[in-house]
Amino acid sequence: MSKNGQWYPPEWPDRIRALSRGELTPVTPRRAATVMLLRDPSPPGPASPAPAAGPDVYLLRRRTTMAFAAGAYAYPGGAVDARDEAEVRWAGPSRAQWAERLGVDAARAQATVCAAVRETFEESGVLLAGRDPHTVVEDVTGDDWEADRGALVSRELSFADFLAARRLVLRSDLLGAWARWITPEFEERRYDTWFFTAALPAGQRTRNASTEADRTLWTSPADAVAGYDRGELLMMPPTVSTLRELAAARLATAADATAAAAGRDLTPVLARARLEGGEIVLSWPGHEEFEKRIDAV
Repeated sequence: MSKNGQWYPPEWPDRIRALSRGELTPVTPRRAATVMLLRDPSPPGPASPAPAAGPDVYLLRRRTTMAFAAGAYAYPGGAVDARDEAEVRWAGPSRAQWAERLGVDAARAQATVCAAVRETFEESGVLLAGRDPHTVVEDVTGDDWEADRGALVSRELSFADFLAARRLVLRSDLLGAWARWITPEFEERRYDTWFFTAALPAGQRTRNASTEADRTLWTSPADAVAGYDRGELLMMPPTVSTLRELAAARLATAADATAAAAGRDLTPVLARARLEGGEIVLSWPGHEEFEKRIDAV
């Protein structure tokens, strides 16, 4: 780890050198989706008249045994499942509108949105779906819900079949597309990840439902990046960047994040490695704080 909490695998320098020598063939990144789940803080009580701060964000810490980003704090999310392209009941912007927003075809747009909603349910127990286009389920904590969630995680049940069996509508309007990051070419496990925002639905609550996480927390984006800056919270560059952006947006409510996301640039961010003198310079275009320099030999 560097002086802050930037995730930097020890094998990266050797892999960067191998890539610069033409000895490493980049793997094709898997499509993925992750959700920055936000909730409004409790209003101040009579003894604390100060106005409530902006929304908190939900983070989980990946287990140290994980092959990718072990020990790092991240948002709920994961890879797109091929079955996420199956037809589902849909509310909100059309598949064509999402395709235009994400810069992909309609099938891939639906799969990405479905993956975002599915992974959020699998990893945090929060479900962005309702009985109709205007409602959201309020309580998904019963044993029957847990059985379905477990079947989704094990891939015994597809998300489309899960929604159909419960007669639920996927609420794509509850998501806002915030950013897109692609794992560097020299990383062994690569992902092309869309970052979405969503407000925690009324009546629902998060829990550590993921076998990949050993801790979860709700915190303000500003406090999260302060912990990163002190070296207390390990994070990957996309997590740090999006947290800084959320803090800078000065959102009044969690719902405001969806509106703020509408005009954001989704040009993918991809790390680059270049030779400069006797050093290899690792940089993320537009995100100078993550630049690293290593010996080229």
